[in-house]
Amino acid sequence: MYYPIFIDESMLRYRIPEMFWDDVNEKWILEEEPREKETILFPIDEQGQHRRWKWSIERLTDSPTEVKLDKDRSGQLSLYIKARQPEGVTPPTWWAKKEYSATDWGTREVKNLFGRFGDFDYPKAVGLVEDSIRVISPRSDDKIFDYFAGSGTTGHAVINLNREDGGNRKFILVEMAEYFDTVLLPRIKKVTFSPEWRNGKPRRMATPEEAKNSPRIVKVIRLESYEDSLNNITFDESAEQQTLQFDDYLLQYMLKWETRKSETLLNVKKMDNPFSYELYIHCNNDEAGGKTKSKVVDLPETFAYLLGLAVEKRLVLYDDDRRYLVHKGTTRNGRNTIVIWRTTEGWTEEDYKRER
Repeated sequence: MYYPIFIDESMLRYRIPEMFWDDVNEKWILEEEPREKETILFPIDEQGQHRRWKWSIERLTDSPTEVKLDKDRSGQLSLYIKARQPEGVTPPTWWAKKEYSATDWGTREVKNLFGRFGDFDYPKAVGLVEDSIRVISPRSDDKIFDYFAGSGTTGHAVINLNREDGGNRKFILVEMAEYFDTVLLPRIKKVTFSPEWRNGKPRRMATPEEAKNSPRIVKVIRLESYEDSLNNITFDESAEQQTLQFDDYLLQYMLKWETRKSETLLNVKKMDNPFSYELYIHCNNDEAGGKTKSKVVDLPETFAYLLGLAVEKRLVLYDDDRRYLVHKGTTRNGRNTIVIWRTTEGWTEEDYKRER
């Protein structure tokens, strides 16, 4: 599928030259030279990457009316295969730009970011998502949601659009596969650092204007899974076996007393050090071989969500060796609220009196 085509740029015509297949070297050997005004065209992209034609020589020869030779935006000649709709069907829209191709542009963008192929199969092209956002969300301060974020193309597109028009769009991406850590999150970090990448390396730093319109903070929220909850259930050694009862075909676990020390139900005795609260979390293959690992979880952040507290200000204070975290915000019913977190591990009565 990698073979030469002779083209006449002045007439915008092409032809298949005489050639034969070399089994030893596994390539096509030309048996003739280009005519006057003809040049040789190979499937080589803008990055110099040797690609392949979509059609074989036989099919290209048999379908001359289905192929068109034309110039792309950069002025380079390219072969285009005509796309036809079934008779009687009118498409509501027509998205035919070559920049929309996941196979070519989407894969190439991820390869430029990471310096290799294969990190993610068929990622969407950034240009396609950018134009989609332009159509459905013309305002520059909208929030863009993608509940199947994949490789993170939507976040990449939002960052590009903000840099382009100085907008303040925000994005929320949701993904549960392990490539969240291996592709999606690293991609957002890379694009935030630099708008242009090649072979896994930044081609330039973001300009001051681009940096101004880039993300300041990207918050990562990991939700506790059902399996994580089971991993963190522990029972009192002295507790009797838990009671099971059937009620309208629903299995109910009576664990109020037996699991009062379970981390998943919040072990209150460990609240004297809220910044070191740990749960057993299932990790991806790269992190812990696909096994469960004890990890510190963010209790203050979790409680803000459970309380419905929109945190407007966050302060970290230190008094000698003591750490304080202050969340100031508004609850859903409009109440101004301040939540103070502190470490009380090892405190004496005098410490508590001083706090008053």
